[in-house]
Amino acid sequence: MSDLTGRTALVTGASRGIGQAVAARLAGRGAMVIVHFGTDEDGAAATVDAIARDGGTALAVGAELGVDDDVETLFEGVEAGLAGRPLDILVNNAAAAPAGPLGVTTRAEFDHLFAVNVRAPYFIIQRALPLLREGGRIVTLSSVATRMANPAQTSFAMTKGAVETMSLTLANQLGARGITVNAVAPGATRTATNGASFEAPGLAELIAGSTALGRLGGPADVADVVAFLASDAARWITGQVIDASGGLFLGPRA
Repeated sequence: MSDLTGRTALVTGASRGIGQAVAARLAGRGAMVIVHFGTDEDGAAATVDAIARDGGTALAVGAELGVDDDVETLFEGVEAGLAGRPLDILVNNAAAAPAGPLGVTTRAEFDHLFAVNVRAPYFIIQRALPLLREGGRIVTLSSVATRMANPAQTSFAMTKGAVETMSLTLANQLGARGITVNAVAPGATRTATNGASFEAPGLAELIAGSTALGRLGGPADVADVVAFLASDAARWITGQVIDASGGLFLGPRA
């Protein structure tokens, strides 16, 4: 499938995991992808190399998010990579991991979570708007943590609730330009980097047993949803949060 041929995409946090899968999927459908990384330069290079081996086009841009001047640093590389072309697709995937429950999360950890998970995508979108073509696509990764009460992820869930509200509001604002703005909420997703966390005895089985589709998710499961929202087929979908969890914790199972 090459329905994104001629289009450009920026995927943040694309050196590994879901972001890496999203970058590969968009490139596989014809887009030129800017692979953002924070600190994992080797992972970003591996993503770019894998895309090139599959016949796609990508380049890596490094910028640590959540620090002063992060967005300007990112877009110096983005604009150089675009070389005067417009941006068609923006995927805000980069995020800081949960810091812990109330009483354990420090003020510094809390501030870092919001700087990376909320402030960065907000100002990345603001900075991207002059580059984003009419009819462009903005997709931000959220989490099923917003619809479940998990005390170990309170602050993390708060950040994801914020970007869901941001997506709803910006969809209304940017609709006049034909730009769609949506969020995708993964559930338990096993990746190469977090696989060890699912090795606790019985944990993977417990999660699979609490998922309507009966298994853990993988990066490709989420990447396909993001790629759909980036395509022309999703032109009439905006202001939505798409659950990409396989039906995690929908309710009691018979």
